[in-house]
Amino acid sequence: MLQIRIHGRGGQGVVTAAEMLSIAAFEQGRHAQAFPSFGSERTGAPVVSFCRIDDHEIRLREPILAPDVLIVQDPTLLHQVDVFQGLRPDGYVLINSRRGFDELGLADIARQFRHERLTTVPATEIALKHLGRPLPNAVLLGAFAALSGLITLQAVAGAIRIKFSGTVADANVAAATEAFEHMQRELQGLGHVHAD
Repeated sequence: MLQIRIHGRGGQGVVTAAEMLSIAAFEQGRHAQAFPSFGSERTGAPVVSFCRIDDHEIRLREPILAPDVLIVQDPTLLHQVDVFQGLRPDGYVLINSRRGFDELGLADIARQFRHERLTTVPATEIALKHLGRPLPNAVLLGAFAALSGLITLQAVAGAIRIKFSGTVADANVAAATEAFEHMQRELQGLGHVHAD
């Protein structure tokens, strides 16, 4: 079972990101589950959402304490919340930032995990370019598809079109596609490439 934890702030589409990820998994014939963990948080407050993907029915319902994947939608959380808590040693980390792990003050964290699975993508910049709004969720899912090879870009695009319609869907698909291509270029530079 693949367990994904998404950290962000209220208003950034953290819950929608987990829902779209679960829809993308369904699009590929897998079982999935998405749920948030928040109380009465307001816009800007830290929010966490979870997604599980498996080839079998998922019966677990509790929050994810030992994720295989961390997606951080807001880099300001990196030194406010222990986002890396419980991350498996071979886990993936995707952070919304133009800066690398060292520049983000995460050199010690980076040494503890597999270098090729730790990356950043300028998701907010890509979102602003395509959507005109700083909503990085669909962008990060496109990047995650390229980073992990665990879901396809087509499944992400399908999930976006199920969740949104018209020009909003088109803009999110374009943003996710740009992030996917950006991540593929990054991985080629490292010598790691997943097929689309």
